[in-house]
Parts: sequence; C-alpha cells; structure tokens
Amino acid sequence: MDSRFPRIAEQLLLIERELRLQGLWDDTVPSSEALASTQPFAVDTLEFEQWLQWIFLPRMKQILEQDLPLPNASGIQEMAEMVFANRAMQGRDRQLQVLLKEFDQLIIATR
Repeated sequence: MDSRFPRIAEQLLLIERELRLQGLWDDTVPSSEALASTQPFAVDTLEFEQWLQWIFLPRMKQILEQDLPLPNASGIQEMAEMVFANRAMQGRDRQLQVLLKEFDQLIIATR
C-alpha cells in the first residue's frame, strides 16, 4: 500500500464535506451519457462540482480500496481556479480550492 493512502483518504472526505457544506452536493445522479464523457473533467457534460462528486471521488475511492497506483499528477486545483473565477461565489469556494490544492500536493509528493 502506498504510504500516502491514509492522508489521501482523509483529504477525499474533507473535499466531500466541503461540497456538502457549500450546498454543491447533488442527490440526483447525472445521466449515464453525461458520466461517460471523455473530455477532461467532463467539461462537456457536467459542472465541475458534479465531476468531483460523481467521477473524481468515486474513482479515487476505488483506487484506494483496490490498492491501485495513484495518478502521477493532478491539476484539479488549477481547474477549480478557472471554474470559480467565472462564478460569483464571493469567496465561498476558497476552502474547496485549498482542499483541492492539498490533494494535488499529496499526489505529487514523494512516496
């Protein structure tokens, strides 16, 4: 098991918690077509927070549960900056961006 797994698991829980606190958690599953997007971050079919909830978090949990190799890089926080720059969230997204940046740093950290 990769030594980063416990810290990454905790980070995923914090990201989920923040999505819920901000009211960005959705109870309705997107269509299977929307989830099947091949575009990075499913930009053509999902909102960024939907991608986090329905694609990113489940995939990362699967990696941890099955002891699969972690990705070599992550640019999630950069994507979050671009997405939230175009929204009037009035700083509400700041904590989510911090959590995503911490996730990115965990991914690139030396094992």
